[in-house]
Amino acid sequence: MSHIPVLLHEALTALCIQGDGTYLDCTFGRGGHSRAILAELDENGRLIGLDRDPSAVAVGKDLAETDSRFDIVHIAFSELESALDGLSISHVNGVLMDLGVSSPQLDEAARGFSFQADGPLDMRMDPTSGESAADWIARADADEIAHVLWVFGEERFSRRIARAIVEARDIEPIVTTAQLSKIVSDAQPKKDQNKHPATRAFQAIRLYINGELSEVEKGLEAAVNRLAVGGRLAVISFHSLEDRLVKRALRDASRPPQGDPRMPLPDTAAKPKLKLVGKAIKAGPDELSVNPRARSAVLRIAERTEAA
Repeated sequence: MSHIPVLLHEALTALCIQGDGTYLDCTFGRGGHSRAILAELDENGRLIGLDRDPSAVAVGKDLAETDSRFDIVHIAFSELESALDGLSISHVNGVLMDLGVSSPQLDEAARGFSFQADGPLDMRMDPTSGESAADWIARADADEIAHVLWVFGEERFSRRIARAIVEARDIEPIVTTAQLSKIVSDAQPKKDQNKHPATRAFQAIRLYINGELSEVEKGLEAAVNRLAVGGRLAVISFHSLEDRLVKRALRDASRPPQGDPRMPLPDTAAKPKLKLVGKAIKAGPDELSVNPRARSAVLRIAERTEAA
């Protein structure tokens, strides 16, 4: 399946793009959102793309060679402040985050993200660093595996699946997605007719291996720090764990500090850093008809206030 950027029109609208503004695409992927942002900028505008996937960075470098307004940085978006410092940029007018695994990553069997195509059990967004899913499964005990499946996948058969994984690896190493998918599927006494039995387990292991929820927490804080007054933050998430985290972070940053309810807050008290913009946005029927993967996407928007 070719890459189709999710909620493209809605994301562009959310960012309120100024022609001469500076913007940050925290998850460049294959550049669908970035190219659309560049089309809205004039010759004085600037866009910085970030990605920790070397394959995405290679695509970004090709774009940077043809458009001087664009820069790409190979880095996790939790480190966006470091990336901006390296480019001598203090603040940006808008930040876009399109969270989770990208369509190209899912579609490339060799990356090991998908249970629908057999490939090496890797799952790293940056294959050049960190521990692969296969390496983790080879060393983790049943309790640790069950914990990951439950916390990051909300998998109700987490302990049963963890025991099955440990038993299977004692017979032969688990090194492919097909192996893991079969073990997980066979371990479940009851199947969900509307979802592949390995869906939750693969999601959980991917989130854990890449530290994705921690990345989101750190990235959101960093994005707020670097937004200019009036700048927009637009975040697209794809599952409930991410969306709950994003919703809570934006809500907390939009609330005044909690003091003693019997005492007025002093004038020097910190003020909210954000104000929420509208309600959560989901893909409409027209988009879903051409891009079914957008069905779980949720876009949340916030604006930087005058608080320092």
